[in-house]
Amino acid sequence: MYEAAQRLHAQTSASDPWRPLPNGKELVTKRRKISLPLPFELGGVDCTHPSLADRGISQKTAREFGVGFYPGPGLMRGRLVIPIHNAQGELIAYCGRSLDRSLPRYRVPRGFAKSEVLFNMHRAAATKESAVVVVEGFFDCMKVHQAGIPSVVALRGAVLYEPQRGALAGRFRQVILMLDGDITGRKASTVIAEELRPVSTVQVLRLPVGAQPDQLSPEAIRLMLQKSVMSRDTFHRFFES
Repeated sequence: MYEAAQRLHAQTSASDPWRPLPNGKELVTKRRKISLPLPFELGGVDCTHPSLADRGISQKTAREFGVGFYPGPGLMRGRLVIPIHNAQGELIAYCGRSLDRSLPRYRVPRGFAKSEVLFNMHRAAATKESAVVVVEGFFDCMKVHQAGIPSVVALRGAVLYEPQRGALAGRFRQVILMLDGDITGRKASTVIAEELRPVSTVQVLRLPVGAQPDQLSPEAIRLMLQKSVMSRDTFHRFFES
């Protein structure tokens, strides 16, 4: 079973299918792609790898998310692997991030249905919160979670796809956008806020120019959320815990 799973894993493409089309949207087909649960888990993942500490990720957070260096065979060899789960908590893919600037920077299986999934949705949905923080990347999500805000999800980019919009609206009444402080992130915040306002209460948090959530300290993340009118009551108990 393990060898068969590894062969299946090795057959996936090294290209990055998460890159949006030029108009920022995916092709619409009659059949929606759905990523099925994986029949295996990667073994030997090192959650203590120094590259995680360099990014400000604690060993506790790394173990909770299952993130670490993978030295084994196959497509993800020599990369930081990040498990991706569906909203039911089933493992559906791994994403591998390069450590040596080799391309692609992020590697995922060719058939992975990015538009159907919000990273960390299963953990965020398990909280009793009516509000959720939305960030762009994996490590942004981990840093916000590590700062004491478990109700956080990542888009894995700066585009909100329709299934993701439906998932947010179906579970949370309030959405706090905490996207990157670059031009792309700021434009995306405006677009996504307009897409969500018909179905959710939305607030946009503006990060300093050029900043990303994963570059902020836990104190800075909490301070931004404490100053948020929307989140003041919703997240108050987290700050005191």
